[in-house]
Amino acid sequence: MSEFDRFYSGVHGSRWTALRSSLLIPGNKVDRVCFEGYSRYTLDSASIEAAKALGVRPGERVLDACAAPGGKTLVLLEALEGRGELVANELSASRRFRLKQVIEDHVPARFQNLVTVTAFDANRFGLKKEGYFDRVLLDAPCSSEAHLLAEDSEQSGWKESRTRQLAMRQYSLLCSALLTVKPGGVVVYSTCSVSPLENEGVIERVLRKKKDRVRIDLDGFSGGMGDLTDFGFQIFPDRYPGSGPIFWSRLVRL
Repeated sequence: MSEFDRFYSGVHGSRWTALRSSLLIPGNKVDRVCFEGYSRYTLDSASIEAAKALGVRPGERVLDACAAPGGKTLVLLEALEGRGELVANELSASRRFRLKQVIEDHVPARFQNLVTVTAFDANRFGLKKEGYFDRVLLDAPCSSEAHLLAEDSEQSGWKESRTRQLAMRQYSLLCSALLTVKPGGVVVYSTCSVSPLENEGVIERVLRKKKDRVRIDLDGFSGGMGDLTDFGFQIFPDRYPGSGPIFWSRLVRL
């Protein structure tokens, strides 16, 4: 057994066999109508759930901290209903180019002035814009096991240190995101990983380290798609065929 399978069977137990198989099946993308019929954008239904969990309202200042390729950005921009500000941030130049194309192709001209595309390191955004935003979506870089399973070479060279290092980076990104929102502001943290270290582990650490500055807020989200965990929601394709994987959690800065 590879180290990859040994780790994931260890954390998921008997569920791993079914979960592994489901990750190999291409997901069912939703052909989502954008801006009252202006365009259509194909997006995983689980990703839509995570973006909607942010609860964006018209007139707010919103940050999409790791925005490419841009599907969730469209969901957030629609929720502003023509009023407010959206910063779509992406450090990678190639991914940022794709993000800009998505915005140009799918957003009506009258709404494009609400969006600013930036190229900051999201780890440092909290220092640049502390307390500026009402809401932040952090769709963090992650293990993305569905992509790893498609490449035998990626699995054979996989080490547990990879997911542990990513979890450390994700924790740093989340701390930065929490700094960018004003008191009472909301941060949704999400990944497309099935590693508990990158999901519940990151949230648990933030709550433990910053317990006087942040609280978890999952009320009102248990009725939709997803399984409630101790620290968030997860939509994994073994239980929701064709959807995910997505984990998300909703935090409020105190």
